[in-house]
Amino acid sequence: MISGTLDLQKLLRRESAVTFVCLALVIALSWAYILTGAGMQMGMSAMMARPAWDLGYSLLMFFMWWFMMIAMMLPSAAPMILLFAFLNRKNAKGSPHAVAAFISAYVFVWGGFSVMATAFQWGLEESALLSPRMNSADLIFGGALLIAAGVWQLSPLKHACLRHCRAPIEFFAHGWRTGVGGALRMGLEHGAYCLGCCWVLMALLFYGGVMNIWWVAGLAIYVLIEKVIPAGHWIGRGVGALLVVWGLGVIYPAI
Repeated sequence: MISGTLDLQKLLRRESAVTFVCLALVIALSWAYILTGAGMQMGMSAMMARPAWDLGYSLLMFFMWWFMMIAMMLPSAAPMILLFAFLNRKNAKGSPHAVAAFISAYVFVWGGFSVMATAFQWGLEESALLSPRMNSADLIFGGALLIAAGVWQLSPLKHACLRHCRAPIEFFAHGWRTGVGGALRMGLEHGAYCLGCCWVLMALLFYGGVMNIWWVAGLAIYVLIEKVIPAGHWIGRGVGALLVVWGLGVIYPAI
């Protein structure tokens, strides 16, 4: 019994030590996928030929979105994940598989978003609202995206979700659950808060361009800043106001 307990403690210590490395590797591979144009260039070539949205093309677009979400969102979730790994290691009932379960559940939530983004992309393409680079081809649509993102940035629900993302200690203090099942549930909950915080910002990829690497990187950096630095709440409100003004400026010439 004692030997089994010691073995579990060793596994938990090892898991905590490698969590950061594994997390960094997943983020790096996801960004490499984006930077090399995997999926994106194929998607753009297919769009130039106006492809039918068959199963193969739909899966291509889904995985493009999913890897992009992993690359953009995992850096801002890293403090929560690393704290979870630490608390799991300190917990007498901690599981060596809990961290993987937590991350998997978080990524699963963004996989669900990627399904919706793929469906939305299909609808926009069919409506001729996207250019071949998957950015807005219509001033009113583009301006509406900016205004919607700005209004969401200023909404109480956005800031309620952001508050949870910015307070990992509070999140675990009020909702800690043991075991792999508990880790899955906490990962889903954190993923849901993260999605509520950022989903409209991710929709801005349809404005600046899904294939515009600078736009993608800029949004990822902004999300990280909003969640990590002390003035994140105020920055979110300021950016919200700027997005509304920007959107009105985009729409005005089309009226």
